[in-house]
Amino acid sequence: MKIIAVIPARYASTRFPAKLMQDLGGKTVILRTYEAAIKTNLFDDVFVVTDSNLIFDEIISNGGKASMSIKEHESGSDRIAEAIKDIDVDVVVNVQGDEPFINAEPLQQLIDIFKKDSTSEVDLASLMREIKTEEEINNPNNVKVVIDQSQFALYFSRSVIPFPRERNIGVRYMQHIGIYAFRKQALLDFYSLPMKSLEASEKLEQLRYLEYGKRIKMVETSHIGIGIDTPEDLEKAQKLL
Repeated sequence: MKIIAVIPARYASTRFPAKLMQDLGGKTVILRTYEAAIKTNLFDDVFVVTDSNLIFDEIISNGGKASMSIKEHESGSDRIAEAIKDIDVDVVVNVQGDEPFINAEPLQQLIDIFKKDSTSEVDLASLMREIKTEEEINNPNNVKVVIDQSQFALYFSRSVIPFPRERNIGVRYMQHIGIYAFRKQALLDFYSLPMKSLEASEKLEQLRYLEYGKRIKMVETSHIGIGIDTPEDLEKAQKLL
């Protein structure tokens, strides 16, 4: 089974423009993320796919692998699908470009899902963690997921799901962590299928997979990634480094 990591890297960012090119201890954020993905030793190949000449040149000039997006894309899945359509690969792991402190353990858990999936039931695998405070549960920026007894996703929402009409019955609230591993065909199908109403309403690309019948296996983790979305996040990362 051939497994690769792809790091989608947009230059523009609403909250923190050019965040991937910011300095983090003498190297850019995107270069540190790329190098961290390689150091996990989990992948047969790692490369960055970007819409930016600056990011492309940053990776290539430091001996890395990168490709340029041909089209404009609304989602990371679209950008990755374009990049891998002609590559011989079985499983593609989406590594976030703004998370330079990669933890190998949850990535290994995602990969293991496919290695154990002898009947090819799983189209995608992704991560989730339990959240407990009302503030976390009610925050629409924390995407919630509900699952069936086999850990397959039933639905994702920015709303509170399940709704707590009856309290104190042991419901766990799970936050989706947007790290994915895909079968190649699931990515290519996503790329060719139009957006439908649920995805358009919630602005959650994973709903397109569900709307077209793809099966997403969820893996619970306690790992919380350290993403760089704001200048304050960069300051924290500098201290951590």
